[in-house]
Amino acid sequence: MIAELISVGTELLMGQIVDTNSQWLSQQLSAMGIDVYYKETVGDNPKRMRDTIEMAIRRSDIVITTGGLGPTEDDITKETVAELMGEPLALHQESLDALERYFAGRGRPMADINRKQAMMPVNGITLPNHRGTAPGCIIEKDGKRAVVLPGPPSEMKHMFTTSVVPYLESISDSVLRSAYVRVAEIGESTVAEMLGELIHNQTNPTLATYASTGDVTVRITAKCKKGEDASAILDPMVQRVQEILGDNVYTVKGEPLPTVIAQLLTEHQKTLALAESCTGGMVTSMLVDVPGCSAFLKEGLVTYSNEAKARLLGVPMALIEEKGAVSQEVAHEMASRVRENAGADFGLAITGIAGPEGGTPEKPVGLVYIGVSSQSGTQVFQVNFSRNNRASNRLGAAQRALNLLRKKILADLT
Repeated sequence: MIAELISVGTELLMGQIVDTNSQWLSQQLSAMGIDVYYKETVGDNPKRMRDTIEMAIRRSDIVITTGGLGPTEDDITKETVAELMGEPLALHQESLDALERYFAGRGRPMADINRKQAMMPVNGITLPNHRGTAPGCIIEKDGKRAVVLPGPPSEMKHMFTTSVVPYLESISDSVLRSAYVRVAEIGESTVAEMLGELIHNQTNPTLATYASTGDVTVRITAKCKKGEDASAILDPMVQRVQEILGDNVYTVKGEPLPTVIAQLLTEHQKTLALAESCTGGMVTSMLVDVPGCSAFLKEGLVTYSNEAKARLLGVPMALIEEKGAVSQEVAHEMASRVRENAGADFGLAITGIAGPEGGTPEKPVGLVYIGVSSQSGTQVFQVNFSRNNRASNRLGAAQRALNLLRKKILADLT
């Protein structure tokens, strides 16, 4: 099936709101094996909206719109789709009741203008909105399908997951299941090269790679008939990919790296303390985002200045002045001292030159030293990101530090 996504709203065209809906929907549809060939953004102008939706219906099997389901006069997405599909609208009592309950629960009367949101296609499928006021709908005609969803992302995602996904699965005689192998420390081109033979010979399952800063995901997707066990197709390929990529694979379940670290530390009842300089608490923040982090996280210090490194960690000022704050020796002291001071099982330290200024020929922008410490010893790793982008260097350093910590934990546990 070929899908087309249409984001509705003049505010999108004016750049007042960023369209994250189409990106998320593309990911979900791709995982289901539905190809997205076109994405469109159109304002609230009736003619331009009609022309855009009409074209989409003509060339795609499934058209999914987001936005334009409010109660005002310029919210006309549902009306436009219904007209083009030849489907009349009528008051849907269940939707009206839900609207009245929504407002009553907030201690407000429902305005008459909101009744418009309860007008639904007579022969369509009404999609309840459990997060807001505007229900969605599905209209079918001559082998074409239009799915009309609300614009607010939280409402749209919940409606798509609970109502649209089961519908799309019901009209297909096969299902797609995906596994996500995530890799750190090696780039997408290297991953693609290492998996070149598998990618070249892929049939079922299929492989695809995509990258973000410090991280590469290999998506493995298997197609099978309803009722069949997809794991029989997926698992051998997941194992093969893991064997090829080696210890840079940090999960085969798709979790982000901070979650993997949290699971390792919690499962083995180990604790962690951090001292960050150039990352400014970014690694600590990533770990704090994981629920239950209090079980393993002792403390996170931002020791940005030389004085802070000496006062909070006890790094000798003479060492800092001799070797420089960005050095192997200082990173070693930071990692070992933050662990010892906190009484933690592991210590992690980062010091570097994030840029865009501050570099020298000997210590260029992007140079980072990462120290990882435990009772078995302290190791320091030098990383050169060679980027003149401060945010990218900081994020890359944080991701690399987490993966080096993961490797240290696993090495100590074996």
